This record gives sequence, C-alpha cells and structure tokens, in this order.
Amino acid sequence: MQREATAGGPIVRGFVGRGYRLGDDSVATALLMTVEQATDWGPPPLDALAIADLEPLIAAAPEFILIGTGAALVRPPVALVRAIEERGVGVEAMDSRAAARAWGVLRGEGRIIAAALYPLDA
Repeated sequence: MQREATAGGPIVRGFVGRGYRLGDDSVATALLMTVEQATDWGPPPLDALAIADLEPLIAAAPEFILIGTGAALVRPPVALVRAIEERGVGVEAMDSRAAARAWGVLRGEGRIIAAALYPLDA
C-alpha cells in the first residue's frame, strides 16, 4: 500500500490488526489526519459523532473530510454532515480501508483534505 508522500504530511503505509501503520513503526487504531499531522483518536460511536469531535479537522480548512466508518460503509449522522457542509467543507464517507487508500491518492495529488478514520473492526 505504498504511496508517494510527494505532497508531504502523514501517509497510511498499511494496515495492522485493527489499525493503521504510519511510517515504519507507528501504529494507531483510530486517527484524525490533516495534511500536517496524524493523531491518535478515541472516537465516539459513529451514530454519536458530532461536529465538536471533528473540530481539529475543520480548523485545518480542508476541501473535504474523509470519514472512514470502520469495516463497512455506514452513513454518518445527517445532522453532522449538514453542519460540516454549512462550514464550507465537504464530507465523503466510506469504509476505513477505502478511506485510508483514498487519503494516499488524494494527498499524492496535493489535495488539501482531512480524515477521521475509525478502527478497521468498528
């Protein structure tokens, strides 16, 4: 799953157990990612995800936020999507593996995005 880091910032290099490999030895179960950094995240259940949980991503002013919903695609709460879109940021939901792969491709294109990735077994 190697991706070129031509645009800089964190890149998911692979999957390990329930989580994500960043770099050579860093593994996290859930992540918040901006073009500048990736941080471990203790997410609420998806149906309780609120805009306050994603404020660090929104503050980075991305074009859109990828929400990786775990092992399968689950739609995030409609009210959350509307609240994010009202701030001028798009939302794309997909399963977490697809979101991690999309992150690498989009960052390779230099896109300014953010991501909230739930554990792979969520």
